[in-house]
Amino acid sequence: MKLQKKTLLKQKRRWRIRRKIHGTADRPRLAVHFSGKHIYAQCIDDDAGRTLLYLSTLAKDLREEKIGPSVPGAERLGSLFGEKAKGEGISAVVFDRSGRLYHGRVKAFADAAREAGLNF
Repeated sequence: MKLQKKTLLKQKRRWRIRRKIHGTADRPRLAVHFSGKHIYAQCIDDDAGRTLLYLSTLAKDLREEKIGPSVPGAERLGSLFGEKAKGEGISAVVFDRSGRLYHGRVKAFADAAREAGLNF
């Protein structure tokens, strides 16, 4: 029962944030998700309803590095994502942290992406 309430509250936070955050082709939404074993990040154009760029710790070139969902792993993936986004011509994004606090892994990912050249 307690887990259901916690999940419901988290979903409500996501919906509340998503009402305010919207990605476009010029400034896509950067959605980041942390699971128990991996980190997923993607740039989404909500107008067209398609993903412009995707990167996770499951990528072939990142599997050898053994990047986990920790603060150092978030920093590494954030810097790689920022470099890849610059290569695709994406310079400004809207950050969607999926209802998580801007702290720890989320902050590490965001700071590394900013250092790599993304504006948000």
